[in-house]
Amino acid sequence: MSKEPIQTNKAPEAIGAYSQAIKSGDLLFISGQIPLNPETMEVEDSSFEESAYRVISNLENICKEAGANLDDIVKLNIYLLDLGNFASLNKIMEEKFSKPFPARATVEVAGLPKDVMIEMDAIVSLKK
Repeated sequence: MSKEPIQTNKAPEAIGAYSQAIKSGDLLFISGQIPLNPETMEVEDSSFEESAYRVISNLENICKEAGANLDDIVKLNIYLLDLGNFASLNKIMEEKFSKPFPARATVEVAGLPKDVMIEMDAIVSLKK
């Protein structure tokens, strides 16, 4: 099994014992991304929508580093502090992703790192 770390300064660096992403064969596994600004490594006080856009931007930049894009994501796991944001999340997903949309799980959780409202991790197909 090959296991190659993928790292970009256009997404937040890992804040623990993990990699931003790992490439294994034709798949890229992106670690959970929260709405951290990669330049400051700070969570910007923002709305749910702004936080979701930041998370997706972080995912997109990691995809780009591996030669992929958002439409290559085959599976998303999304963690929300409040499922009341589900409708807003769907609107953002329709804007940022193309059909067929990735497979997805969205769950409400009791807490997330740095008290953010949203976290996403992804599995990306690198096969062209």
